Amino acid sequence: MQKTLIVSDELSDLESSEFQAISFATYLRDYPKKGEPKTRVINLCDAGTYLSQGYYCSLLAEARQHQVMPSVKVINALRQKQGGAKQRLNITHLNLGEKGDTPFYCFFGTASDAQFNKLANLVFRTYSAPVLLVTVLTENKQQFAQVERVSIPSLTEALKQQFYIELNRFTQTIWKTQLEHRKMRWELAILVNPAEENPPSDNKALERFVKAARQLSINAQLVTKDELTDLSHFDALFIRETTAIDHHTYELAVQAEDAGLVVMDDSQSILRACNKAFLHDAFSYQKVPTPHTRILHEYNEQTLTDLEAEFGLPLVLKMPEGSFSRGVYKVKTIDELRDRLNELFQFSALVLVQEFMFTDYDWRIGILNGRPLYACRYKMARNHWQIYNHGAKTGTSGGFDTLPTFEVPKSVLDAALKAARIVGNGLYGVDIKVKNSKPYVLEVNDNPSIDHGVEDVYLGKELYMQIMAEFQQRLEARGRS
Repeated sequence: MQKTLIVSDELSDLESSEFQAISFATYLRDYPKKGEPKTRVINLCDAGTYLSQGYYCSLLAEARQHQVMPSVKVINALRQKQGGAKQRLNITHLNLGEKGDTPFYCFFGTASDAQFNKLANLVFRTYSAPVLLVTVLTENKQQFAQVERVSIPSLTEALKQQFYIELNRFTQTIWKTQLEHRKMRWELAILVNPAEENPPSDNKALERFVKAARQLSINAQLVTKDELTDLSHFDALFIRETTAIDHHTYELAVQAEDAGLVVMDDSQSILRACNKAFLHDAFSYQKVPTPHTRILHEYNEQTLTDLEAEFGLPLVLKMPEGSFSRGVYKVKTIDELRDRLNELFQFSALVLVQEFMFTDYDWRIGILNGRPLYACRYKMARNHWQIYNHGAKTGTSGGFDTLPTFEVPKSVLDAALKAARIVGNGLYGVDIKVKNSKPYVLEVNDNPSIDHGVEDVYLGKELYMQIMAEFQQRLEARGRS
């Protein structure tokens, strides 16, 4: 049989109720007791400040191996940091409709406004605390639940009565929500940018990542860079925002690694994959097959003549850093070559010149920790030479075929694996063209696109499970080291 202790600062509020509550002083003095049954503690003390009675109540309960709500981890997560940042959850997948800036109270997973009960249950699973204030916010077509701690004395009398009703209901349960939350061994932050035009994963894919993580005892949360203020709350970071070196994605990866988190993709992968100059140099040294390429650091009129003789026209110019076909230009004449080089050298000390190689499609081979995960053939955008046409008003990308990796030509898989090893052991998408039956590696993308209905067509849910299983294995290995 399980024993329940209710520890409260405000015993007078509970005297006329059916609850048997004790003060923090009593809990400090009289517990643990010899031979006591398995004990759970509902901590109603105010934990708004660090080292308060509420904080110590949960801390001592955990030391005494009492099952406590809220845990110290939840208290720290909800404690308002300097600058006023509050915890937020991305809840776009719940499809709540027009409910912007709508606040409600969450009492043990039940909403003070019944229309929000589903959301209240989700919030309670993430931040298991007796009472929370939740505000639904709508920003850039995304919805978030802003979560704040609440002290019981701050409630109105009507809300207190509602709270005590839910307290009574909750003490009669097996505390399933808290038990389920305790099964989650790790906390994973999935970094997203709701305002991004071409994010690496759409909302349906992100939802599947979260569900797959839960099956592997990983509590995954979608967070933005503004919400990722306390890395110590997490065990791992999964970046699902387009990365760049001079960017917060790279900075957060470095900070997370320094804090001991498992990070995918790691800062070294971002550094290597995001720079085409590095990739070209490494591909040449490691003999990875690539289109004929030259790196320019300056040019003159003779250079233009030499480039035409060496590559022919049209040819391709590339900025060292770019994504989704941006920073890549096809030039057809000497005048266009001169103008485009003038433009690019204003932004970069290096420019890549590459032979123009048209194919009906590009291969994208997904690689996870050195093994093939998925394969797609991305077709060229309509009336365009790339898979993305950012200048088009409609139909900005071509079609696709998703295949099992065993149907990919061996030469393509071998080239993809060889190229990926140069970058690291993370999650990559290797782009390859095939001409005259020979593969040519274009680039290795860290943080590759994984959208529902595209890259997951063949593997389905298994694609998300395999990626989350990689996090699980790395977290296990971290714990053994």
